Amino acid sequence: MINIETKILETLGKMPISLQEELLHYAEYLQEKYSENNVNINTSNQKRRSGILEGTFVLPLPDDFDESLEDFEKYMR
Repeated sequence: MINIETKILETLGKMPISLQEELLHYAEYLQEKYSENNVNINTSNQKRRSGILEGTFVLPLPDDFDESLEDFEKYMR
């Protein structure tokens, strides 16, 4: 079985110099992009768990929370 590096080198050897240069630029771009965002790549594939912050943020709601606000009475008529 041919490993990936050998396959890349074989394919690269068949290309004209202009395409080799373009491939080099693209490889450098990918290397730079993924070295900067390495943290984002690893964490974006992880599944999120629901409810892990349950009970952390408890807001004190007043007893009349569901009542209409006086400021909007004229719009609700």
